[in-house]
Amino acid sequence: MCTTCGCPAGEDHHHEDHHQSHSHDHNDEQSHDHDHAHNGAIHRHPHKHGHSHEHREKGDQTAHHHGHDHPHDHHHHEKESVVRTVISIEEDILSKNNRLASFNRALFKEKGIFVLNLVSSPGSGKTSILEHTLRDLSGKLRFAVIEGDQQTDNDAKRIAATGVPVRQINTGAGCHLDAHMIMHGTENFDLDNLDVLLIENVGNLVCPAAFDLGEHHKVAVLSVTEGEDKPLKYPHMFRNSTVMLLNKIDLLPHLDFDLEKCTEYARRINPGIVIFELSARSGEGMEAWYQWLTAGTRH
Repeated sequence: MCTTCGCPAGEDHHHEDHHQSHSHDHNDEQSHDHDHAHNGAIHRHPHKHGHSHEHREKGDQTAHHHGHDHPHDHHHHEKESVVRTVISIEEDILSKNNRLASFNRALFKEKGIFVLNLVSSPGSGKTSILEHTLRDLSGKLRFAVIEGDQQTDNDAKRIAATGVPVRQINTGAGCHLDAHMIMHGTENFDLDNLDVLLIENVGNLVCPAAFDLGEHHKVAVLSVTEGEDKPLKYPHMFRNSTVMLLNKIDLLPHLDFDLEKCTEYARRINPGIVIFELSARSGEGMEAWYQWLTAGTRH
């Protein structure tokens, strides 16, 4: 059910009525529980088997006659009902999220805050990019960061070491941040003295693509260690992203990664995507990213 709620459906996918509870904890000890109902159905097709076996010995040969009667009774209306239920659940969850995202967006517009939602698979280097961005630009712009992870506050500690306000949101079993989490995640920030809000989403190239947080842009981070075909494998994410940060280019001499092919694949999915080739470790290409971010803040 990942396309419906962005979270695992559980180990047993054959429960007729499956309820999964999602909780996310905030540093101010607020806890919010969300129950999502998943209506699955098991389809059984009754088969009536009538087998008649007739064996006749003919010297050293045995003749076998098998009669099979397999009438199939398919209840197509059951399948159609399940499809309508799944679509209804998905639309309800996303429409609720989108309403909350619109509230976030209106708030950010009122406060004049530029908001970026960084998305990627785990290990792409999102946190390293944020660390360098904050250290290099915090004298020019006022930042705050929301860190999304299933568990631990390791990344939040790294961001806090830069001196920038940070809020950790742990999603537990959840595989993405949603607009409601962001709404509460901003509560302790001084929004009147903020230029840029950077959101580091849970590492996942699937579910975060469907959830609007109220951000101005999704920024997809792709590491050259992951393979150049990621935009083709996860088109929804790259189609919904305004920017792609192609990170760890300092490792290119040691890899078989095809930079041109990756760029071509990304633009095949999203012709207008802005691509920055950079290395958070060496600093190569970071200046172009900084210029884009600064210009977006002014606009």
